[in-house]
Amino acid sequence: MSDIARDPRQGQGEAEIALEYELDAKPERVWRAIAVPAFRERWLPGADLAEPEPIASIPGVEVRYRMREEEAPFADSTVTFRIEPGPNGGTLFRVIHRIEGAARRYASNDNLRPMSLAA
Repeated sequence: MSDIARDPRQGQGEAEIALEYELDAKPERVWRAIAVPAFRERWLPGADLAEPEPIASIPGVEVRYRMREEEAPFADSTVTFRIEPGPNGGTLFRVIHRIEGAARRYASNDNLRPMSLAA
């Protein structure tokens, strides 16, 4: 399942992408993969993070990292990983990526009025 939400009130633009997966692995194993740097590095390298340490964490439940693009417009974002016990001993795994501060791009048919930004 994937869901993209945009807040039309934000002049600078803000987007959130939420993905949800059912994994066969136990929650403890998934937690190690997202929270222990040596394991996380295999699929989310520290070089991709603005800060190598989490900015928030609820042990065994949720961990949040700050990310920043290396190239202009240098959009800041946060990625939150949430886990909970899933069906059949597996894990329900949610990835929520919130992108902030990027210039707002409008589709020609989105029915939103673009806002002018001061230089």
